[in-house]
Amino acid sequence: MTELVRRGEERIAWARAHMPVLGSLEAELRPARPFSGKRVALCIHLEAKTARFALALQALGAEVAVASSNPLSAKDDVAAALGTKVETHARYGASEEEYLGFLRRVLAIRPHLVLDDGGDLTLLLHDEAADLGGDVIGVCEETTTGLIRLRRLHREGRLRFPAVAVNDARMKHLFDNRHGTGQSVWDAVMRATNLLLAGKRVLVVGYGWCGRGIAERARGLGAEVTVAEVDPVRAAEALLEGFAVAPVGEAIREADFVVTATGCTGAVTYEDLLRAKDGAVLANAGHFDVEIDVRALRERARGRRVRDHVEEFVLPGGKRVYLLAEGRLVNLVAGDGHPVEIMDLSFSLQLLSLLWLAREGRGLAPGVYPVPPEADEEVARRFLGSRGVRISSLTPEQRAYLGR
Repeated sequence: MTELVRRGEERIAWARAHMPVLGSLEAELRPARPFSGKRVALCIHLEAKTARFALALQALGAEVAVASSNPLSAKDDVAAALGTKVETHARYGASEEEYLGFLRRVLAIRPHLVLDDGGDLTLLLHDEAADLGGDVIGVCEETTTGLIRLRRLHREGRLRFPAVAVNDARMKHLFDNRHGTGQSVWDAVMRATNLLLAGKRVLVVGYGWCGRGIAERARGLGAEVTVAEVDPVRAAEALLEGFAVAPVGEAIREADFVVTATGCTGAVTYEDLLRAKDGAVLANAGHFDVEIDVRALRERARGRRVRDHVEEFVLPGGKRVYLLAEGRLVNLVAGDGHPVEIMDLSFSLQLLSLLWLAREGRGLAPGVYPVPPEADEEVARRFLGSRGVRISSLTPEQRAYLGR
């Protein structure tokens, strides 16, 4: 066994020990092997929790092929360890050409089920790899960005198969997006910079579920937080939850840290960066590196690497800004991603959603479907049970009163 494989197996074992919900589902379903005869393609950040999930699918009978959804989030030791058991195509720092090649090799198994993170596999199945999608029953999508792409395909009448919006499930957006992103973003930022957050000014761009978590955790760590939003309802929510609210171009003048979480391009423009406070730290918590205008920074400012995952850019006039993780998903590029227990919930939802698609997908028209409510509730019940928590139940009289 190589040292790389040994380290990867240690990481996967640690994840396994702290993912009780997924473990309970695997133990219960394993005798029936419900994925027997099914080929499952995964494109998701390849780290220890993902490897644990891929091995669970394999244990339940699936033929699995895995690629990373971001070349800078792939962990080589985990990929090496997983590759001894499951078809794995990933490498840290892969070029764009290599990355697309890995996706094509994953699709070469001609999957029945697809689990996507950002929509890259799905788009390939609607474009140059359409010939490999003839057996696809459906796809599960993990991210806001991926759902934007899926819903666009559906509006255009081009979506070829049913898709489950796992990102929109209550047990996903309430916990993964809010608590997972909130903790892991600041873990990565502090690891990369070794800077104090307490007493600093933070600008959070976007107040969806991820932005809420990022803002909450920054405040909990002692920062003064301002939120920038384009949605007036979300902006009002941020204001009533005690955050200052201002446009990006204004708030960035005083911000020590700027974190984007919009799922949209151009959230922080080059013109905004020209107004930034000298020494501002820039991080992106969205899936793709389009939220901060990284291209303009590279073209119009002088850049150099100053720490792992930190680049300094000197703007015209001498002002400096520091870009983390090349503007990519900071919590996975500069950190370990979401806490293990959070991904336990998300991957348990994915497992139940894939099972639902395997059973029902052939009878569904192409479209974007919610996670079945019973799956959401099942994951919640198992999570509470794993923590030794009991809750009350409705009496028959209460059910009748509520019309249930």
